Amino acid sequence: MLPPELIRKGRFDEIFFVDLPNSAERQAIFRVQLARHKQNVADFNLAKLVAASQGFSGAEIDAAIKSAMYAAFADKKFMDTDAVLAELSSTVPLSATRAEDIERLRQWAQERAVQASYPEAAEAGA
Repeated sequence: MLPPELIRKGRFDEIFFVDLPNSAERQAIFRVQLARHKQNVADFNLAKLVAASQGFSGAEIDAAIKSAMYAAFADKKFMDTDAVLAELSSTVPLSATRAEDIERLRQWAQERAVQASYPEAAEAGA
């Protein structure tokens, strides 16, 4: 946590809390990262990728895409939805390994910060 003198009003106008991405935000992350890695987004089943990535951060999604690209290249194949799904399923996101810390941060933010976005009702426990 930052010292109070660094986060007082006047130093910063507002404190924002950026939670893990909800499904719409994860879909946007997949679109951006797949395009960034020169992949045709239409070739991927985004609904499956979004469902499999609940609780993942944007960085973890990007890492899964990169790992899937390397694995596909090593196998002399094109990367596809299944390759990304395999990488997602072999990854334990920080939301699982640090669940207690994330929950404490969420509780702190509820009382002290402006939410940058809101989780969907079904994902509220992620």
